[in-house]
Amino acid sequence: MFLLLFFVLLIQFFTYWIFEPLSSFLEYFLEIRFFPIIALLGLILLFSGKNIEHKKIK
Repeated sequence: MFLLLFFVLLIQFFTYWIFEPLSSFLEYFLEIRFFPIIALLGLILLFSGKNIEHKKIK
């Protein structure tokens, strides 16, 4: 049980250590109010009708 807790805490520590500088940089650079607009544009591009799988291969 303690070994599992140790591994979970280790994973959380390394995740914070890796992604915290990136998230703080993005928060400073883009400002938090632009994230909904960027996320909406990303979702529109992700689910747009232009998909490679719809093309028929002859």
